[in-house]
Amino acid sequence: MAVTAASLINGERAVVLLFMSCLLIYTPPSLFFQGFALSLLAFAGLFVEISAENSTSLNRFRTRPGASSGILLGAVTLPAVMLSRLIQLSRALSTHNIGIEGFNVAVKLLWVLCHGFAAVRLIQHILHTFPSCASIGEALLVTSGLVFYFGDMFACTLVKMDAYLTSSSLASARYGSRRSEISTIIQGMLAGLVVFPMFFKSVLRIWARLTDMVNSEACATEERTSLGIERSFIFYASLAVTLIVIAPAWIQFVQNFLVHPLLWVFNFVFTDPLKILPLCFYWIGVIVVSVFRFYHISKNSKIERILLRKYYHLVAVLMFVPAFIFQPIFIDLAFGVALAVFLALEIIRVWKIWPLWRLVHQFMNAFTDHRDSDILIVSHFSLLLGCALPKWMSSGFNDRPLAPFAGILSLGIGDTMASMVGHKYGVLRWSKTGKKTVEGTAAGITSVLAACSVLLPLLASTGYILSEHWFSLLLAVTVSGLLEAYTAQLDNAFIPLVFYSLLCL
Repeated sequence: MAVTAASLINGERAVVLLFMSCLLIYTPPSLFFQGFALSLLAFAGLFVEISAENSTSLNRFRTRPGASSGILLGAVTLPAVMLSRLIQLSRALSTHNIGIEGFNVAVKLLWVLCHGFAAVRLIQHILHTFPSCASIGEALLVTSGLVFYFGDMFACTLVKMDAYLTSSSLASARYGSRRSEISTIIQGMLAGLVVFPMFFKSVLRIWARLTDMVNSEACATEERTSLGIERSFIFYASLAVTLIVIAPAWIQFVQNFLVHPLLWVFNFVFTDPLKILPLCFYWIGVIVVSVFRFYHISKNSKIERILLRKYYHLVAVLMFVPAFIFQPIFIDLAFGVALAVFLALEIIRVWKIWPLWRLVHQFMNAFTDHRDSDILIVSHFSLLLGCALPKWMSSGFNDRPLAPFAGILSLGIGDTMASMVGHKYGVLRWSKTGKKTVEGTAAGITSVLAACSVLLPLLASTGYILSEHWFSLLLAVTVSGLLEAYTAQLDNAFIPLVFYSLLCL
């Protein structure tokens, strides 16, 4: 019986249930039904995970080797973030503004049903297209995030169309126009890059048919020598059309831009160049020095790759913390640009686009670990998104000044110190099969608390109104530290979201 109980509630599941309990305790009565729905989802996820891991049903999926299914964690993370955000907003909004009733309930239930169906189909597509790249839980997190992201774009577009047809700006004011110009630009450009591979495939098919018709008598050798350059030209032309025409067209429609979005970004950067340009030069200097230095070390040193990767976490702290404090609006745009560059480079590497793909592959491959594969290298994406998402989600009302720093604190400081101390001094392991140590977890928790004790007075000196409670902060740091110790999932993706959810309470 003891063995059975241990197999039902392992360390990762226990930490997730603790996380859910903390969230539900802080849920106000006005959000009772949302909290109840999340608890049902958690129990359903736990039941499905236990049932799947005790059967052979997961063998049909080629998931990432060495990772648990992670169904429970993947199922509840994003809904937990949304509930924590509602809890935070409930401190500023009345119950009437949060509640829904009548016909809206049926519409939103139908919307959720469509989201769920789309997420299931997308999970199957991702696991089939990118085998051995993700666990079930990681695929759940990615697909639910993508469905929510594109669902928000679709809803925003419908609302805008309705406003045009009815000549009313009320619906648009309720949904679309409250978002900032920067958030709309980021959303449109990143969505364009996500769907760009499908657009590129279509263009390639059309071009192949045209060239077959025109060059049916051409020499096969000449076709092979020109194929790579021709395909690369089509790629870069299609990418330019996507980023200069298609995505900006949606942005201008939704946000009523009077100028091209890229021109708006240029004007935004150079409106106050004395504040923004020095920060850009500082970033460029840090990136150039760190990239060349660490790449050289990776080729000529015996330092383990996991420790070398943690240096990039420290570089993220050096780069982002000053911008978070002194340029909080510009850092949103910078995160979007960086993620767009990463997406474009990964597409170039995966599609083997001449002449950059070999250089990109060699550089990225120098910093991979067991969670990356030859098909996709996701570590740099997860680190950047882990730092960016808490900041993006904190736009609008935010009465918890540390919430935007959730990614920087948990990944740049906590995860880095836990890995370094645990690797060098760790003796007591949390489990017989895992590598995480008690000493490393204690170092990670202590370092984050120390960073918060320095960061809070610094934020207060710049005008932030502090409302963090040390007990809730200690709880958030401890739970996220335990999750880092026990989870076999991609910690860069999950830990910042869990930490952010607890910091919003």
